[in-house]
Amino acid sequence: MVTKEKTDSFEIQSFVTNRGAKVFSIPMQLFPILRGYAYLIVDENFSQPRYTLVDTGSVSAEANAQLEAGLKWVSEKLSKKIDFTTLNEVLLTHGHIDHFGGCYQIRQKSSVRIVIHELDLRNLTNYEERIVVVSKRLEQFLIEAGVEDNRRVEYLDLYRFTKSLGKSIPNVSTYQQVGDQLDRFKILHLPGHCAGQVVIKLDNFLFSGDMVLNHISPHQSPEHLTLYTGLGHYLESLDRLKEWAGDVELTLPGHGTLIHDLERRISEIKQVHQERLEKILDMLKQPRTIAQISSQLFGEVSGYNVLLAIEEAGAHVEYLYSRGYLEIVNLSEMESNHQTVPIRYHRIG
Repeated sequence: MVTKEKTDSFEIQSFVTNRGAKVFSIPMQLFPILRGYAYLIVDENFSQPRYTLVDTGSVSAEANAQLEAGLKWVSEKLSKKIDFTTLNEVLLTHGHIDHFGGCYQIRQKSSVRIVIHELDLRNLTNYEERIVVVSKRLEQFLIEAGVEDNRRVEYLDLYRFTKSLGKSIPNVSTYQQVGDQLDRFKILHLPGHCAGQVVIKLDNFLFSGDMVLNHISPHQSPEHLTLYTGLGHYLESLDRLKEWAGDVELTLPGHGTLIHDLERRISEIKQVHQERLEKILDMLKQPRTIAQISSQLFGEVSGYNVLLAIEEAGAHVEYLYSRGYLEIVNLSEMESNHQTVPIRYHRIG
């Protein structure tokens, strides 16, 4: 059952699982060009109602206010006290700032248990460290990708500015530590989009975070930047999800619209990546850099989307190269040069 109710500033959808747990979607403006959801679960299959929040939105003041307003709206509707202090747990699908950023304000007001997969733990607890480490790796990747010097500085500044809005969050638990305390929630680790990406199943509902989205194929970046990401891991995870979630009737993603046929959506996403791989192989009948491939693959993009497009192209090139479909044509230049140089790839055969 799905119902929609409008508040003064946003629309909240509510759902009921096949075992009676109530789920409320709280929409938020995460960044100027990105919207998404947190999900509040009210489960009365216990002696006392259990309140669980899945994801928390970004660090923006607007998203933070919308999250609190959403909890207040549900609290008034159900005539129960539901706020940061009464939550039983916050379950995070993965360690990207638009999904865990709201934890900072939650931690200022509550000691509620916040849980994330161990491979994303340092994204929260050592956030500033991660920005420095990934910035260094990103700079090298952009040079190898063939991005011009002035553009590279622009993209790095954009990355650092966007990520600088976050802050480290203390006292975070992992699913490995508390898995036996989550009762009816089932957790599956599916690396690829993010190292610690998980999906969370409650009865016949699945909270997919960014693992599966209905309107776009989730962003991929090379494992060169972060271990346990990369297209290879992601495609393997899609296959595991398809087997594990066969009884799911409704998937609630971190962005976009609901997914009513998870198996079909998984097949559609896999097809998107297959077509991109084939296009890149066709392009690489002539040697090209990742930046050139990105431009041809995605056309004219702007702002932060340029960086996302280069990373996406890089993930696909990395997949093909690691599986023996590509070779590097300027290997001697790389060998003789002490500095990092752009890499040009060519299709084998």
